[in-house]
Amino acid sequence: MPTISVDKYDLYEALGQKYTTPEFEELCFEFGIELDEDTENEERPIVNGVQEPPQLKIEIPANRYDMLCFEGIALMLNIFRGKQPTPNFRLVQPASGDLHTITVLEDTTKVRPLVGGAILRNIKFTQKSYESFIALQDKLHANLARNRTLVAIGTHDLDTVKGPFTYEARPPKDISFVPLNQTKKMNGEELMAFYEKDRHLGRYLHIIKDKPLYPVIYDANRVVCSLPPIINGDHSKIGVNTKNVFIECTATDKTKLEIVVNMMVTMFSVYAAEPFTVEPVKIISDHNGETRISPNLTPRTTTVEVDYLNGCLGLSESAESISKLLSKMALTAKPSSEDPNSLIEVTIPPTRADILQRCDIMEDLGIAYGFNKLPRISVTKTVGAPLTLNKLADIVRLECGMAGWSEVMPLILCSHDENFAWLNRKDDGKTAVRLANPKTAEYQIVRTSLIPGLLKTIRENKGHSVPMRIFETSDVVYKDPTVERKARNERHFAAAWYGKTSGFEEVHGLLDRVMAMLRQAFLTHDEGLTTAPDKQIDFEVTATHSKRDGYWLEPVDESTFFPGRAAAIHVRLGGKTARIGEFGILHPSVLENFDLKYPVSTLEVNLEVFL
Repeated sequence: MPTISVDKYDLYEALGQKYTTPEFEELCFEFGIELDEDTENEERPIVNGVQEPPQLKIEIPANRYDMLCFEGIALMLNIFRGKQPTPNFRLVQPASGDLHTITVLEDTTKVRPLVGGAILRNIKFTQKSYESFIALQDKLHANLARNRTLVAIGTHDLDTVKGPFTYEARPPKDISFVPLNQTKKMNGEELMAFYEKDRHLGRYLHIIKDKPLYPVIYDANRVVCSLPPIINGDHSKIGVNTKNVFIECTATDKTKLEIVVNMMVTMFSVYAAEPFTVEPVKIISDHNGETRISPNLTPRTTTVEVDYLNGCLGLSESAESISKLLSKMALTAKPSSEDPNSLIEVTIPPTRADILQRCDIMEDLGIAYGFNKLPRISVTKTVGAPLTLNKLADIVRLECGMAGWSEVMPLILCSHDENFAWLNRKDDGKTAVRLANPKTAEYQIVRTSLIPGLLKTIRENKGHSVPMRIFETSDVVYKDPTVERKARNERHFAAAWYGKTSGFEEVHGLLDRVMAMLRQAFLTHDEGLTTAPDKQIDFEVTATHSKRDGYWLEPVDESTFFPGRAAAIHVRLGGKTARIGEFGILHPSVLENFDLKYPVSTLEVNLEVFL
């Protein structure tokens, strides 16, 4: 969970009450957050000759984006304590009547296709509120925005730039500006080289560095406001004395874009001359149907059954009582006009992006009522059960263990060569899921076979006595454009024998044992005799197993295995046949790649066909 540091006495002043540390810890517990540390009695750093004031370090749930800053924590605790009503966040038109616009050009679809914006008018920053404003951006970047890959925030002094604004994608050499807190003008390529070793910004360069076009936001005078998601321009930088703040966010995820914009404006609109008001910006993006007014601060409305809320928590509260309790969590609730006794109409403010379903409202009701006050209930019925796939895998694991094989658990990530070249296999580019920005060459792709992990385990334990018999039952991952995530998991079983002999018969025996426990019969080709025309007895091979369920073996010639010492495993279930795996003695070149001096026989089977 994120940990937010706030000035202890500033927070107590905002809450209108001083607390002892145990009292504030109790308040945090009641609200569902946790006081991690109070630094008052500890040695604190001295900055510019002044000792840092006492800090409260508070752990916030990861989905409570509205509490990632001092302002959000103070607001929510005051609402919870009944000291302040839920704010009514409003969009207000500018005095001129004409909204600022951001026109999005079509080329931006190649890099970061989405943009949002808003304006905070007549803001009055103090040094502490300004620092909190900057800190909130950093927390959102690290948390919800996934280190700027999904959303990047830019904030500008509106009085230093002129609308309308344009959001474009241009070649790096065509973008030239002075980056934030610098004095030298740079183009896109020079900027990448300049910040390559920067400890803070260097980690974001990979997001656009290899793109042919870089995203950029210009004002009406072609002044660069920002090069998202890397850095803003120095021309429009904000400071403590900034009065009008222009906020722009670029993104690849629309939902997270809207949440980030809403969090930025709702948390700091409290400092506007007219609190909780925001000036919208018009986004013109006709090419992808994203023309709209930003931000959208319209509250969401849903209905929840009284019986559901009471049943989950063991309560018997009325609709009116529940509505009053939910108001402590910044929700506006009232009995539904359709059925006042059975339904509650709940209005969810833009700050509560964490509320997605009725169970989230139920959780808020439990917090408002008091978890320590909830009646104790005995749960005697449950629908929980192991997944069928896990039960199947456990059967295989148990049999292998009883057969004297040791289970290992290698990592699911491996290098590209380990998964393909070292096994004498070719990558068709349509099978393995690659990491976009691997930190090391050791972790480049998600494995498509369990064999590399077994061989690496043997390599790292070469000092162990031989023979070694190890197995693994786990997932591999394949690209699959037919599913939503464009990838799918597949549960495999694999085993490896390492010793002074090949161990081919050992893995064959293990395969037969596992198949027997899965109730799969071994099918043979020599199941009958025929009489030749000259009445002499002769043997004739007949495929009499063609209608029976079971498994059989067929020789294969694959470069992973020693020639003539490998077989494919085929299975027929319900009349449908499929190749589910293979086993054999590994080719000497494979052993050399993994630095193994003794022969290895391996077995790998897809278990999901047996479900």
